[in-house]
Amino acid sequence: MFSLNIMIVDDSQLAIKKMEATLLKLGHNVKATATTGSDAIHKYRLEMPDVVTMDITMPEMDGIEATRRIIVEFPDAKIIMVTSHGQEDMVRQAIKAGARGYILKPVDAEKLAQQIETIINL
Repeated sequence: MFSLNIMIVDDSQLAIKKMEATLLKLGHNVKATATTGSDAIHKYRLEMPDVVTMDITMPEMDGIEATRRIIVEFPDAKIIMVTSHGQEDMVRQAIKAGARGYILKPVDAEKLAQQIETIINL
């Protein structure tokens, strides 16, 4: 797969660093990071990444609402929700809001690569 520009959205700096290391290992560029839903919307407009990894649970504005707002403005946005076990209902809401897929924490590099490849080819 070719190198993509990816934005990571998570309220945990540790989670961002782990995701960044995984994406770099897969050969992708981290174009931007955001720690809140509103920051994600703002940075999406500025950076126009190929893919977004979006945490569901964040203060201020959760990943579902941020996804909904990005998709309204950019219907072709490719967003992968990053979720913990037990958040199945939230994942369904995120898919309904426009997310193209999801991956469970802790993130497995091979599964992330498959998820990215799947949504890029949609």
